[in-house]
Amino acid sequence: MIVMSSVLPYVLLFGPLVGSLAIFAVPVGAGPSRVVEVLHVVSIAVVLVAALVTGGVTLAAGPVSAFGQWLWIDPLAAIFVGLVGVVGFLTGLYSLGYVRHDVAHGELTPARHKLYYGFFNLFLFTMLLAVTANNIVMMWVAIEATTLGSAFLVGIYGKRSSLEAAWKYVIICTVGVAFGLYGTVLTFSNGSEVLADPEGAILWTTLVANAKLLDPMLAKLAFVFVLIGFGTKAGIFPMHAWLPDAHSEAPSPVSALLSGVLLKCALFVIIRYYAITIQAVGPEFPQTLLLILGFLSVGVASFLFLVQQDLKRKLAYSSVEHIGLILLGLGFGGPLGIGAALLHAVNHSFAKALLFCGSGNVLVKYGSRDLRTVKGLLRVAPASGVLMMAGALALAGFPPFNVFVSEFMVFSAGLGSGWIWLTIAAALLLTVTVAGFVQIVSGAVLGKPPEAIRKGDVGAATLAPMVALMALVLVFGVAMPRPVGTLLGRAAGIVEGKDAAVLTLPTLTYGFATPQSVHASR
Repeated sequence: MIVMSSVLPYVLLFGPLVGSLAIFAVPVGAGPSRVVEVLHVVSIAVVLVAALVTGGVTLAAGPVSAFGQWLWIDPLAAIFVGLVGVVGFLTGLYSLGYVRHDVAHGELTPARHKLYYGFFNLFLFTMLLAVTANNIVMMWVAIEATTLGSAFLVGIYGKRSSLEAAWKYVIICTVGVAFGLYGTVLTFSNGSEVLADPEGAILWTTLVANAKLLDPMLAKLAFVFVLIGFGTKAGIFPMHAWLPDAHSEAPSPVSALLSGVLLKCALFVIIRYYAITIQAVGPEFPQTLLLILGFLSVGVASFLFLVQQDLKRKLAYSSVEHIGLILLGLGFGGPLGIGAALLHAVNHSFAKALLFCGSGNVLVKYGSRDLRTVKGLLRVAPASGVLMMAGALALAGFPPFNVFVSEFMVFSAGLGSGWIWLTIAAALLLTVTVAGFVQIVSGAVLGKPPEAIRKGDVGAATLAPMVALMALVLVFGVAMPRPVGTLLGRAAGIVEGKDAAVLTLPTLTYGFATPQSVHASR
């Protein structure tokens, strides 16, 4: 394995950090507000370009490291770096029109306008640090920092409900992630006892390479703490209580980031420890835990999703359900199960970001999230209606959208691994969520609009990022780009501990399942 020492991780991290600090330094005012927006666009563009270039370098030349291997970007990390870059860029662009509307209507003051963009970029920095950290303590610190960075965004409106949601988010996640710290300390202690160089136990790469030397009981206990701690941040049932309030009260582009990216960053940390635990104790113990929590997340969230009348709370419970599906894929194991889980993480991010941005358009047009009053979006704002319907159909699992492909792969992995009844039960539970999305499409999108509502779509600048997200949803559903498939295969190999293994991932190309062989190496 060739490891490249590169400046790319520094560019990736310092781009949004410097952008955030520069935005905070700009004085408040009408003119400076435009400066803030320019700095914001430059910052998110740097993140996007650096993320895509880093992914390409990782694919072509192997893992990229920096800062004495405290930063490490392998194919697994590259997938999540790409998610932060792409979704962060598109939701950042969407923010421009959305936040201007809020300022114009008195929802946000000019001072909060600046704070929004400053914390938005700081949030990107903390998420990127979490998925590039090779130092397990730094990994924990970064996940904790995402709470502080995003809590201000959740409570940015300063209303009672948003402040309550922000405090609930901070308290639950801080307590939850404390369990992640226990798991981190146990893992370091376990490694330092058996490694020739005890200090090497701070690095994930060293731990996973020497995982068979670890004490199995301590490894199991550490994984339980990690699953509870970082699972709180990932929105896994029953540690998900913060999620519906935070997602519903945050500005819509922030909701898209929380659901589309933040949950996946916490999940990424769990996957890192999952890879260690598989090598240390075998796959049965961690996979059983993931299957139990995954099935519970799908089952409970499906019914909670169905009964919600608040659009954004409905979408929040949908995120819990999809996190459950990702856990099922990981729990089924094998190249197909793990590859399907990783692909579903990507697919859900794009589709959920699209729908949360669509919910922002609904708020702009109707001034409400209540599905009992939001009717006929297709007639009120046709472009927004089409995009909203595409996102809803995608998350419901209809072809030719991307979520159908990864759900099909997850269930194929379940049947192939022998978990037939569990797979059938999970598939039946998904029909409940289909009913919920039919409610959104038939009522909110296709229903009869209120007579008093002003017709006309939102601006092109707001629609353009949503069009890009819809394009990604379609492309990943019809013909997944081969470089992405290669990254997924190699990432699955990293999780399984396979060196130079050829993995076969089925992809859907124009409606036909075709094998895609990819080279997996750690």
